Amino acid sequence: MKYAVIQLQGKQFCVEEGMELTVDRMDQPAESALTIEDVLLFVHDGRIEVGAPRVTGAKVKATVLSHGKGEKIRVATYKAKSKERKTHGHRQFETVLRIDAISAK
Repeated sequence: MKYAVIQLQGKQFCVEEGMELTVDRMDQPAESALTIEDVLLFVHDGRIEVGAPRVTGAKVKATVLSHGKGEKIRVATYKAKSKERKTHGHRQFETVLRIDAISAK
């Protein structure tokens, strides 16, 4: 089993080859290739490499599949004694990535 922990857009994700990952909107066009070099942990056949802070030579190759919007969330505000109630909705812009390959050195 091969997997890695990467850092992308200030967040950490545990990824495996072939999985689809939903992240915040990226400025990459759809169907473009992406190489992520911020690999914090790499595991392959029981061998564990922990970076300090990154694993040298490790790369994760991904493909941008699509751009879109996420699920709608409802945000409600309420003020006591004044009968003030407001409801807002929000949909976050998202990008879907497919992890193609994980390699080290």
